[in-house]
Amino acid sequence: MSAHPVRAGQGFAVGDPLHQQLTVQLGERSYPILIGAGLLDRADLIDTLLPARKVAVVTNTVVSPLYFPQLRRSLGDREVVEVVLPDGEVHKTLPGISRVLDVLVANRLGRDGLVVALGGGVVGDMAGFAAACYQRGIDFAQVPTTLLAQVDSSVGGKTGVNHPGGKNLIGAFHQPIAVLADTRTLDTLPDRELRAGLAEVIKYGLIGDEPFFAWLEQHAEALLARDPEALAHAIRRSCDTKAAIVARDEFEQGDRALLNLGHTFGHAIETATGYSSWLHGEAVGAGMLMAATLSQHAGLMDAASVQRIKALLLRVGLPLDARAEVTREAAVAAMRIDKKVKAGKLRFILMRGIGRSFVTSDYPEDALDATLAGFFS
Repeated sequence: MSAHPVRAGQGFAVGDPLHQQLTVQLGERSYPILIGAGLLDRADLIDTLLPARKVAVVTNTVVSPLYFPQLRRSLGDREVVEVVLPDGEVHKTLPGISRVLDVLVANRLGRDGLVVALGGGVVGDMAGFAAACYQRGIDFAQVPTTLLAQVDSSVGGKTGVNHPGGKNLIGAFHQPIAVLADTRTLDTLPDRELRAGLAEVIKYGLIGDEPFFAWLEQHAEALLARDPEALAHAIRRSCDTKAAIVARDEFEQGDRALLNLGHTFGHAIETATGYSSWLHGEAVGAGMLMAATLSQHAGLMDAASVQRIKALLLRVGLPLDARAEVTREAAVAAMRIDKKVKAGKLRFILMRGIGRSFVTSDYPEDALDATLAGFFS
């Protein structure tokens, strides 16, 4: 990896609540996460963190006209090629990766080149996977423009695409050299996308940070109103949690699986609906409530905690019922091919309380049946 550290005087002022900086500690592959308003215009930071002279910017039809011109200006006199993908999870496929690779080959990007993901989670996953595959792996950087990407998918090195049989079944671990989260990009984010991103923010409170969950209960309306200080705090707290977990368990052999809270159920919703009607964060939000409900049915968590979780998910405007679109049979079929199946047994992230999540394949089958009956037709 060729990322340069942010030197003294090039980062942010200490104590600035709107600009945050942290590091994912992975030895020689450690990388910075910068969070703040106006990063796309910070040519000094971009020059330091993204030093390659030849850059391929992967983006999509929605983000490109909004933010590619800014990024292009900050990249200065470098050779830059833009790869514009169609928008949407339905396009996160191997043919989409081939489209990116074709552009890299046609423009003779070398092993010293750089792929930059400018967009949300789909763009980040695809750009990262293309970079992992191209010439057996070249550098890439994340410039996330959605809340979900800024708090979750841009950090940790998971890249890949979907398969008709399941979500994210094809991919690789490939860490970025830097993450630049410009919070001003959230100004143009549709309300629905903002709410979907908040599901992943809530996840961090549920997996191991009850005080943060309580903070979210107190600041839900400020986040929905896009209060800059509240958003910066939520993004930083989420990235702190994820960075610490990834540093301990980069390849998901242990407690990194906690980050999949709600995802087994959520991926089943996405797969069963053909990635067409539920956003990823929406499906994860419903999935977290299902995980809480399964925890209650298994005698692990009290009903009051489940209601507290449900109340916050509803306050941020997330859909929680898939019965109109997904049958129990379709959900179970999708879950059976989930990556978290081990020795033929579904593993879930369950909770002994808010902020007390754990990974297990030991749960009563009747508790799972009761949960499925409550959320699927």
